[in-house]
Amino acid sequence: MAVTGSPRAERLKQAEAAAERYRRTSTERHNVERQLDAGVNFPDSPEAIAVRAARLLDRQAVSAAAAVESIREEQLTAPAAYERILGLSKELQAWSFLPRGARAACTVARISARENGRELPIGTGFLVSPRLLMTNHHVLPDAASAQQCFLEFDAQVTIDNTPGVSTRLELDPGAFFVADERLDVALVLVRPASDNQPPGDVFGWNRLSAQLGKLVIGEPVNVIGHPMGRLKEIAVRDNALQVRLDDFLHYRTDTEPGSSGSPVFNDQWEVVALHHSGVPEKDEQGRTLRKDGKVWQPGDGDDATAWVANEGVRISSILKHLATVPLDPARRALLAEMGPDSGLQEAGAAPQTAPLPSVGAIPATAAPRPARETTVARAGLRPRETAFGGSRHLVFLHGRSQQGKDPEKLRRDWSAGLNHGLTRAGIAPIDPADAWFPYYGDTLVRGVHQQEAVPRPFVEMTAGLVAEACAPAGPARGTYEQLIAEAAANAGMPRESELATERFGGSVVGVLQRQLSWLAAKTDVDEWVIATVLRDVAAYLDDPEVRDAVLDTVLASMPTSGELVLVTHSLGTVVGMDLITRLAPEVDIALLVTAGSPLGLDTVHRRLLLGGPKRPERMSRWVNAWCPTDAVAIGCPLGGSWKGELTDLAVANARDRAHNIEEYLTHPEVAAAIGHIIGAA
Repeated sequence: MAVTGSPRAERLKQAEAAAERYRRTSTERHNVERQLDAGVNFPDSPEAIAVRAARLLDRQAVSAAAAVESIREEQLTAPAAYERILGLSKELQAWSFLPRGARAACTVARISARENGRELPIGTGFLVSPRLLMTNHHVLPDAASAQQCFLEFDAQVTIDNTPGVSTRLELDPGAFFVADERLDVALVLVRPASDNQPPGDVFGWNRLSAQLGKLVIGEPVNVIGHPMGRLKEIAVRDNALQVRLDDFLHYRTDTEPGSSGSPVFNDQWEVVALHHSGVPEKDEQGRTLRKDGKVWQPGDGDDATAWVANEGVRISSILKHLATVPLDPARRALLAEMGPDSGLQEAGAAPQTAPLPSVGAIPATAAPRPARETTVARAGLRPRETAFGGSRHLVFLHGRSQQGKDPEKLRRDWSAGLNHGLTRAGIAPIDPADAWFPYYGDTLVRGVHQQEAVPRPFVEMTAGLVAEACAPAGPARGTYEQLIAEAAANAGMPRESELATERFGGSVVGVLQRQLSWLAAKTDVDEWVIATVLRDVAAYLDDPEVRDAVLDTVLASMPTSGELVLVTHSLGTVVGMDLITRLAPEVDIALLVTAGSPLGLDTVHRRLLLGGPKRPERMSRWVNAWCPTDAVAIGCPLGGSWKGELTDLAVANARDRAHNIEEYLTHPEVAAAIGHIIGAA
């Protein structure tokens, strides 16, 4: 293999293509530069800025409480409010920025080739699933080239700036290798370490997303790689996105040859692009220039080239391409391990990107009030008749904030999380079409919405405290306050902090807000998220009409006989416990899984149809998965408060996904409990 020949020729070819795209977008780039010089921080479309702000709030990359505080003093239009939110993200980083960057860096490896007894660094790659590594096509153009290469993880200096000990792993292109020259991407399987652990379990991996909203023009990017084959380096924040093309991004950042195949991150350490080439400066005749202004000659080397920008391949474009690649079921299952946000759970199903909202739309996470009722009727999903032998049933029961969403996509997302966990546990994955998915999102919203005599827009709600802004109307208000107070006490809030004299409408607002703030500070969940979850739990428990409507909707998409494996999340764990009292007698519950559950709170379990914390007799086994930093599960473990046998599983979810159901299901111990039963069908 001509490691020092063809890869360099391929790199030059990619650089020429990048330079041509750079030339074609010169007008757009100059317009961006003029706006930046005029003081416009994010010279992008209003729609793109709105989507970006919504994603930042939804992922808790910007605290919703901080966003509210920043716009409270001024009367801002929706676009101006979105830009203010983006400004918060750009100007001030949470303390977690550095450790999260260190975590992302662990997923990056140096790629070296063996040639004539030598080992030559040729590029960078990064893990995008427990077992798959992404790099450039010009780094690994085919399976034969990949077979002669190896990886080095942790090829970097220590905290004392001395070389650390790296870990070598081999590639297995025979098991999986996909590449595309136009997008300059290659995806290859990495062999497990000596202890047979998938590399992603050892070094972590990057969850790729096909969704919009990861970056706007003017925002900084960060690149981690091995320039010129050196130990791992990082280019942080002294750069910005300049131009966004259909499949490529142009950005300013200091990279060198050898950075090919590096991940390009936003400030939340989400991968936005695959770095693949610098953009060389050209003269009027189209000739490449050197740093000294002279025309570059073939013998000058890459380090003499005058680079004016860099180009990366958009991750969303790569994921769309991967969805169209014909693969056998085993290799398609490997792609599905890339997670639910990749959109690669089903063969041949191209990832769907979220539509751009209108400029005046408010991000769902920013507005604690649910979306208004939609006219589209969404029904729950039934499985195939042959699923798990026809006599055993897997049911996913979702939580709150699912209104207006596609049940089919939700079922795929849950299945992808479970399949990730099943794979890690050494158990065969499931087909999403084999699961029941009752859907009550719109029903719940209608019920909660009816309690609000005059629903308030977000701009009004930002004038008050979060705890008060999210409080439900009517009798549910008292239950809401009890839930927050009990959760704060469980989180260790001192009783002395509960003294207050400030009152509003007969309610101790000062106490309530301090309790909510304490709860948010002690967990990895934002104040708005905690308050809205507990608000909906209170509405469900206190309003018989809401409860009956939700249960009737769920029962319409439930089996009426056979063995049941019921997997529930968040508010769905409360609904599920009530549901058990209304299931047909012919249904036997083989397993109940509760994840991220508030069932440990006295305020919740004493209002259940069961009449208290008593394990239902008709249930064979109960597994409760909880994360210590999930504020909704603050009453866990459940073993101390619930009577009867149950298994509490404490898991460590990612900081920004502490309450996420897919994150819960990726843990092998949680998935195995499900897989061992449905696999026995």
